[in-house]
Amino acid sequence: MGELKKVLIVGGGGREHAIAWKLAQSPLVGEIVCAPGNAGIEEICRCLPVSAEDVEGIAALATAEKPDITVIGPEVPLALGMTDALEALGFKVFGPNKKCAQLEASKSFTKAFLARHGIPTAAYREYTDADALRRDIGVFGFPMVLKADGLAAGKGVIIAEDRAAAEQAVSDLMESRAFGAAGDKVVVEEMLRGTEASMLCFVDGSAIAPMESAQDYKRIFDGDEGPNTGGMGTYSPSLLFDEHTELRVAEEILLKTLEGFKEDGLDFRGVLFVGLMLTADGPKVIEFNNRFGDPETQSILPRLKTDIYTIFDAVCEDRLADMSIEWDGGLKTVTVVMAAGGYPGPYEKGDVISGIDDVPEGVTVFHAGTKRGAGGELLTAGGRVIGVLGTGATHEEARASAYAGVSKISFRGAAFRKDIGIVYNTTS
Repeated sequence: MGELKKVLIVGGGGREHAIAWKLAQSPLVGEIVCAPGNAGIEEICRCLPVSAEDVEGIAALATAEKPDITVIGPEVPLALGMTDALEALGFKVFGPNKKCAQLEASKSFTKAFLARHGIPTAAYREYTDADALRRDIGVFGFPMVLKADGLAAGKGVIIAEDRAAAEQAVSDLMESRAFGAAGDKVVVEEMLRGTEASMLCFVDGSAIAPMESAQDYKRIFDGDEGPNTGGMGTYSPSLLFDEHTELRVAEEILLKTLEGFKEDGLDFRGVLFVGLMLTADGPKVIEFNNRFGDPETQSILPRLKTDIYTIFDAVCEDRLADMSIEWDGGLKTVTVVMAAGGYPGPYEKGDVISGIDDVPEGVTVFHAGTKRGAGGELLTAGGRVIGVLGTGATHEEARASAYAGVSKISFRGAAFRKDIGIVYNTTS
């Protein structure tokens, strides 16, 4: 088999816990190091206190640890050029370079890419002046979709139902700077009607390989109500994807995207997350992300049968076209996120979490915002605290399993949706 491999994971959320959990199952992997990690990740990895956004610190860590592959989880270090810095030192990196990372770091960059290559998406305009945007309020009718151009932790999208709400959104984004510099430019889009779905793909210089589908729930409250979050739950496979839809996504979006990468000189290596709206006119792209989705990853990776290290290595070496990636078609998964009270607004940290050891057999808990207290107790340390994964032979079994796990876990102010896994036919 040869010498066992060392992997460095950058990040400390639920996505990174799921990646570490899957890598730990590989017979090829001997050691996993994570920076900075969390209380759950440290149970299976050696965690080191280096910020995921500290490019120089991670470069120094890689120099000391000499990983065979570094997997960058979050979007911010990718946008900061962490891949470029590590590759300049001779390290293999699973995650796109800074040029490619603009596909998530800039909404306007992505919209221009989609338009240039004839990939279906919503009509749009972009603005850098608040007064000009106010003059165009309602340009595509209402509801009006306003997006901060830059990174905003998945929360920089405002759907304004009327003129008054749009006026407030302009003020929040461009004047009060609710999302900081991300709102220096605002992209306004036509409101697409349909149902949202997610498609994650492994990508290298010559191939794009879709993963199994997943369905995400962005709004904080049941019934898809309330403000957007980073994601309150997912299930896989999506009940909204049939063979016809998957074929259209492949032909009209994925293959055109890969060709666009080649034409534009975008040497993308890693995961491309395609946010879709399934409309009456067919699938259209809402957004691109440059990494595993969170919490989609927690529902998708348990269904992966192929050794994940071999996939990472193939992507890094431009061998993805030679890979045959297998999935467990008989396994269904549902992940329910338990969040701190008040999220996605202000929330408390440092509350004791209890019950994780009491979840039923077959339930997996992925830590997102957790840490250990001075006495070893498990504490909340973020907005999205944990993701509870349920599995089953049917969609209903997986959903029941996930909520059985949720029922055992508690912390002060714990908030979660009770409808993860229920299909909504329209998104507004």
